[in-house]
Amino acid sequence: MNKKIGIILGIALLAFLVIGASSAGFLDFLDGDQAVDNDENTLVVGFDAEFPPYGYKDDSGEYVGFDLDLAQEVCDRNNWTLVKQPIDWDAKDAELESGSIDCIWNGFTINGREDDYTWSDPYINNKQVFVVKSDSGIKSFADLEGKIVETQKDSSALAALEGDQKALSDTFETLTQVADYNTAFMDLESGACDAVAMDIGVAQHDISSKDNPTDYFIIPEEISSEQYGVGFKKGNEELRDQIQNTLDEMFEDGTVLKIAQNYADDGIPGSLIISQ
Repeated sequence: MNKKIGIILGIALLAFLVIGASSAGFLDFLDGDQAVDNDENTLVVGFDAEFPPYGYKDDSGEYVGFDLDLAQEVCDRNNWTLVKQPIDWDAKDAELESGSIDCIWNGFTINGREDDYTWSDPYINNKQVFVVKSDSGIKSFADLEGKIVETQKDSSALAALEGDQKALSDTFETLTQVADYNTAFMDLESGACDAVAMDIGVAQHDISSKDNPTDYFIIPEEISSEQYGVGFKKGNEELRDQIQNTLDEMFEDGTVLKIAQNYADDGIPGSLIISQ
């Protein structure tokens, strides 16, 4: 009889733990990013939450960044509600195709993707560079021979190193893909890698946020250059045109430059394409 009671109590305890875990997951879901009602008065912007200065989470837990500031101003002028939707960068196409986001607006490279999306006009000139430790002795591309290099998955730097700059990457000991640049920078700090290939704006932001920025060095040679735009689902010219017209107004009245000045330490003002 006691044995049966013990079995029953064990089963009850197991059920309690399963239900508790499920409840915890449910509560986490409620506290996390929820699905939104995406209607004509809402603009859902998909972005990589670890891509400063264009889109990222600040120390207070708020999603901020140059691109998100632009999107907020566009929404204010169109009487829309902005929803900042962090996404898995590898899943960005599925998010866009499903309609769970309206656009990808987050340091999104046009070059090489011209036919994959409906694009806004380019608004940022960007380049890819290597960041190393200042005391590493690495000062040029030639010094990267035999070194461990990291970059983000599905990034422009990776595309260049697997494409036009493949001869260079073939000289590395390894070219490793990581989920995000925060991970890559931690690996650089710890010595797990020798260099990180990344967007110069992100590099400048990450370096300036360190306690000792002079500990890092950006190799002057560029891996590649590119232009950023807002990407929409292929064929969605109506939304593209409405946002583009608003961006044109913002360029003309100086609002874009004013917002960019908030990111002067990241080199944003000098990267603007201001010929709109």
